[in-house]
Amino acid sequence: MRLNGIKDNAGANKGRVRIGRGIGSGMGKMGGRGGKGQSARSGVAIGGFEGGQMPLHRRLPKRGFNKWRPENFNEINVGALQQAIEDKRLDGGKAIDVASLVAAGILRREKDGLRLLGDGELKSKISITVNHASAKAKAAVEKAGGTVNVIEVKVLEADVAKKKKSDAKKAAKSGGNKKPAAKAEA
Repeated sequence: MRLNGIKDNAGANKGRVRIGRGIGSGMGKMGGRGGKGQSARSGVAIGGFEGGQMPLHRRLPKRGFNKWRPENFNEINVGALQQAIEDKRLDGGKAIDVASLVAAGILRREKDGLRLLGDGELKSKISITVNHASAKAKAAVEKAGGTVNVIEVKVLEADVAKKKKSDAKKAAKSGGNKKPAAKAEA
């Protein structure tokens, strides 16, 4: 084998079509752009244009809502915490929070906080501070003898008043058609 004998497999590289290079190329004269007009020129921006008809993206109804500033939380399962404690990457005796998980290399960065999920089994007694915790995760930590400290979200008084007003308006609008909840008998 010599360097000058090395070549790609047949069909590995396909040459590009050189448009506008004569009749024999099959892409001569107008270069595959058809006749005259806007689409024959450069800088055409008529992707969603449907000849004046209402475009599809405007005919379809709007659905859903995208939060203006969505919060992006780290998620970790109790099983992953147990694995980290067993691997001695995390000290179960100390308080665990986002910063300690990042320092231990379990999480990459802090993001907007931590969400604790209940997948897996926890055997170690831990004290963890999180922004959110699922009911299953809380139960797993408390079953192992640990504690879950959930960071409370600050709610403004104006927001509480606004919610009360909104709820009252909804109740008045429905006309009180709701059936009263049946009392549970002891």
